Amino acid sequence: MYETLRRTRKETHTPIRVLMKLLDLKTEAAYLKKENGERKFSVDDAFKLAKYFKKSIEELFNTTELSEKDGWRLPNTEN
Repeated sequence: MYETLRRTRKETHTPIRVLMKLLDLKTEAAYLKKENGERKFSVDDAFKLAKYFKKSIEELFNTTELSEKDGWRLPNTEN
């Protein structure tokens, strides 16, 4: 479950249908499956949500929860 995303959505009073359309999903249930963790968000989805909420991806998601679709990999920060 993506608690930070859910909390942000509720705090901003953003209707599910707005995010459903933002992510080009057909139903509210499809969005809720993602928010509830039944399906993973793609990196593209994460970027769209972060931009919409004016937050970084890291603020909305634990980056290990994102789908590896689109070649998502955490940057190597070790020197």
